[in-house]
Amino acid sequence: MNIHNSKTYLKDLDTAIAHTVGIESLSRRSILITGATGTIGSFLTDMLVRYAEIYSTGSSIYAAGRNMERLQDQYGLCAGVTILPYDANKPIDFDKQIDYIIHAAGNAYPAAFNGNPVETIMGNLTGTYNLLEYGRTHGSRRVLYVSSGEVYGQGDLLLEEFDESYAGFIDIVSPRSGYPSSKRAAENLCACYSSQFGLETVIARPCHTYGPQITPNDNRASVQFMRNALKGEDIVMKSPGSQLRSYNYVADCGSAILTVLINGRSGEAYNIANPQIRLTIAEVANVIAKTAGKKVIFANADATDIANRTPISRQVLSSNKLEGLGWCGAYTIEQGIRHTMEILWGN
Repeated sequence: MNIHNSKTYLKDLDTAIAHTVGIESLSRRSILITGATGTIGSFLTDMLVRYAEIYSTGSSIYAAGRNMERLQDQYGLCAGVTILPYDANKPIDFDKQIDYIIHAAGNAYPAAFNGNPVETIMGNLTGTYNLLEYGRTHGSRRVLYVSSGEVYGQGDLLLEEFDESYAGFIDIVSPRSGYPSSKRAAENLCACYSSQFGLETVIARPCHTYGPQITPNDNRASVQFMRNALKGEDIVMKSPGSQLRSYNYVADCGSAILTVLINGRSGEAYNIANPQIRLTIAEVANVIAKTAGKKVIFANADATDIANRTPISRQVLSSNKLEGLGWCGAYTIEQGIRHTMEILWGN
């Protein structure tokens, strides 16, 4: 199914564009997005393509990723878009003048970073280093690194929310920690490039982000719930689902990340979250079930399910710093889930 034919999806792109503070400054600029077929990277690419088409901005957009077939299917016919091969674990094999680099590539779901922890760590470090070097040597204006709210690890349960200055706790010797630990290191690398070389960098830390661009291997709980619903099945839960999270529809995530790209202070990090959307996994399951006209059922977890469980029981992110840039969200959890399902249903 081509989600670009969905009226709901196109409307969400327009809403995200309208909620991006200062987006007009991206006109006539060249912008590279790595991970351009992922949940977040694809929406960012679609936003920029849509904005360029509607407003004739003259921007040059570079969509980069490992899956060239998917990139060709999504952007092969889009005017002003150049498709580039990119693998975070390999040297960069292109030479373009890029104003803005958005690094959204990397393993971002439990099966990937639990099954391939070494690849996850090295991809985050090597990929970020190569892009920072590329930006430094090619005179790029700014590099934005898409990190993760997982950098806070197992935070203090007494805190209502985590702001950008909070360090949290990560079990360094757990293989599961390869993902947040390497995200932390990559963030620090960005800050060091700003300090040592004067390259402008900003860091985005998205909370749990959901949307219609679901990659085939994504095994996050919310994605599994949506797959159940799309098949006309009841929502299957294999745990009590008591973990509390900040959630964000990808359209709000996209407008927030571009707002940080344009307006964020160099060398600093920004949480990407909607202050109104803080739910347990069980509550998200119930919203999806209600939207699809199904119910939530419980099943026993197998060894793989248990291995993929997160040790993080609370990950609620403060959005005060992001809102200080003038950003505000547009979607409730009910609206975001409904739009996701409508798009995937072909509406």
